Amino acid sequence: MRAERAVAVFAKAPLAGTVKTRLIARLGEAGAAKLHEQLVERALATTRAVENATVTLWIAGDWPAADALGVSHRPQSGADLGARMLDAITQTLTKAEAIVVVGADCPAMTPAHIEQAFTELLSHEVVVVPATDGGYVLIGMRAPHRRLFEDVSWGTPPVMSATRARCAQLGLRLAELPPLDDLDTPDDLQRAVDAGLVVV
Repeated sequence: MRAERAVAVFAKAPLAGTVKTRLIARLGEAGAAKLHEQLVERALATTRAVENATVTLWIAGDWPAADALGVSHRPQSGADLGARMLDAITQTLTKAEAIVVVGADCPAMTPAHIEQAFTELLSHEVVVVPATDGGYVLIGMRAPHRRLFEDVSWGTPPVMSATRARCAQLGLRLAELPPLDDLDTPDDLQRAVDAGLVVV
């Protein structure tokens, strides 16, 4: 029997010097890696609180300690972030009716945001939570839409506008939820600390 709802959490392995690189000057390599691991754990707690949804952690890189996180995990596969997301979506939708993909960089995300995304998928082909820096922190769909993940400059401010334009070109009904902050820069970190979302 196919699960109705699936959540994919996308994260890099928390290897010092390879994650949260814009925060290394403030936190050091080990501190930035520790923060990243904290963010992954928070994302997993948030997604696991969503009722009637299966959660899988999709990992980029080698992370042997992931077995201790208490959630199913799989390796990311693909040449860039778009290819890796499309691969996870395509695989997951052979077993689920709808999928929501979230990153681990948005501590402001709550189970209610994910619940609302699944609700929007009842009447839209695609749902997105934009990031305030121009990307997005959540994307969901009921079928793989390859063109949303091709020829996109991932990690740059135009990602959301490109996704919006691509949905319009393809005739896909897009639901946009209110934007959220992700956590990449020292200013982002300070906001998250002030809001009690992370501890450093």
